[in-house]
Amino acid sequence: MRSGKWLAGVVVAGMLASACGGGSPGESPGGGGGGGDDGIRVGLAFDVGGVGDKSFNDAANRGLQQAIDDGIIAEDDTEFIEANATGSDRDDNVIALADEGFDLIVAVGFAFSEGINEIASDYPDVNFAVVDGFAEEAPNVSNLVFKEEEGSFLVGAAAAMKSEGGTIGFLGGQQGTGLIEKFEAGYTAGAKEVDPSIEVLVEYIGDSTSAFVDPTKGEALSAKMYDGGADIIYHAAGGSGAGLFKAAVEKDQVAIGVDSDQSLTASPEQRKLIPTSMLKRVDTAVFEAIQQVADDDFQKGFQTFGLAEDGVDYAVNQYNDNPQLLSQEIQDELDGLKQEIIDGQIKVPTEPAA
Repeated sequence: MRSGKWLAGVVVAGMLASACGGGSPGESPGGGGGGGDDGIRVGLAFDVGGVGDKSFNDAANRGLQQAIDDGIIAEDDTEFIEANATGSDRDDNVIALADEGFDLIVAVGFAFSEGINEIASDYPDVNFAVVDGFAEEAPNVSNLVFKEEEGSFLVGAAAAMKSEGGTIGFLGGQQGTGLIEKFEAGYTAGAKEVDPSIEVLVEYIGDSTSAFVDPTKGEALSAKMYDGGADIIYHAAGGSGAGLFKAAVEKDQVAIGVDSDQSLTASPEQRKLIPTSMLKRVDTAVFEAIQQVADDDFQKGFQTFGLAEDGVDYAVNQYNDNPQLLSQEIQDELDGLKQEIIDGQIKVPTEPAA
């Protein structure tokens, strides 16, 4: 897939017809042709942070790449557009892809929902999938939602088991939508399942989507919590989470990643301080949406991905699978809690306690 770097920020109507082509006006996405006339065409509209955020957007991109690798779609039949720093061009980017006639447009983030409510009816032959979406029900719209609280419960339990001082922290991105609060609620509940007396410090970066692309503030708030006694902090802050990992190194404390397995993309000095990440399998959801369109079986409405659907989990890899970071004892305990959640024995809250 081409980098699509110049496509970020399509803002004028005259550019819309050519924005997805990466070439001259009228050229088909991906340079035209490589996938043949029978293949489906898929466009991704990324949210703020774009490709390379090592978190949410990258997870969506992995789902697209898996579909390419599995031969479901041809690379030349795909394209993406990245939102600008404020996300003010989200609707323009979706319209640009729709005007190009993609069979499926994946909008990566809840903030696309209201715009797609207005846009989808104008393109009845285009399927729209909104990650974390709350778009109104329509025959060509699917909202891909997750039980973030379930995965967060597991890493909260891990944090409590690893904490030596009895205080841990949570760094949230945008406050006030109810989405990031699900991460907080699950994390706190998981920690208190292990240690009812544990203290959880909470900081949010802001109340707009720019809170997901402010690593400087993420670092400052993380340092504040470390200085306040937290010895482990979990973030749900998108690209701002880079600030947490920087603060963890400076304070020589522990940090838990989110969305992707972030120890795999961390620096060596950061990696040794990351015991796990909460995996939010946006890649799975995006891949399944592409597969559905390829099979002519697109599912409208809401599709939910929790522990039972392998939509969330905690990360184990070659760097953390050891007694120092994520011991077998901790993994066994987390797997037991995971099964209890799947079996309905544990009900994980979706809102922080009052």
